[in-house]
Amino acid sequence: MEFDASILAPAVRQLLALEGGGARLLPLVCRGPSNPEATTRLRAADPAAWFAGARSPQGAMAGLWLYFSLFEECHAAVQDLSTAEGSYWHGILHRQEPDDWNAGYWFRKAGPHPIHGPLLERAAHLARQAEDVFDPGGQWDPLRFVELCSQARQRPGSGAERLALEIQLAEWQLLFAWCASVRG
Repeated sequence: MEFDASILAPAVRQLLALEGGGARLLPLVCRGPSNPEATTRLRAADPAAWFAGARSPQGAMAGLWLYFSLFEECHAAVQDLSTAEGSYWHGILHRQEPDDWNAGYWFRKAGPHPIHGPLLERAAHLARQAEDVFDPGGQWDPLRFVELCSQARQRPGSGAERLALEIQLAEWQLLFAWCASVRG
C-alpha cells in the first residue's frame, strides 16, 4: 500500500519527508522524538492551515505527533479530543507506551471505525506474506492487534515484530489519511 501524500498541504508533505514521507515504521515502544527538526516544525505548526477542511484537523495533528514519536505532545492533543479518532490515536499511543490495558480501554471507547475494513485487508495480506500465525479474523479487532504487538515486543528481530511494525504503519497511514482528508 502506497501512502498518498498528495492530499496533504505542502508544509505537511515537507514535514513527513523528514522521516520517510509517511512510510517510516513506527516503533512498538515509544522511545522519544525521532527528528529534532520535525519537533521544531510541529511545535510551530498551524493545524487550521495545515488541515483546512479536514475531517479531523486535531486528529491529523495527533497523528503527526505520534509519527515523530512525540508521545507527550500526542497525549496532550488526544486527551481532550472526544471523537472516535481521538480515542483511536489515544489507543495507539498507549499501545506504544506500552500500556496494553489502557490501550484496550481507548480502542473500546473508539469503537468500530471506517478504517477497520481496509486495515483488516492490509493486515491479512501482510500476515499471508509473512507466513505468520497472526490471523486478523473476519473483522478488525484492535485488541487482538494489541496482543500481537505485546508478543512482538518480547521477540525483537522476529517475524512477528516485523509484521506488527508493518500493520502498525498501515494503521497509522489509514487513520492519518482519514483525519487529514477533506470532509465529504
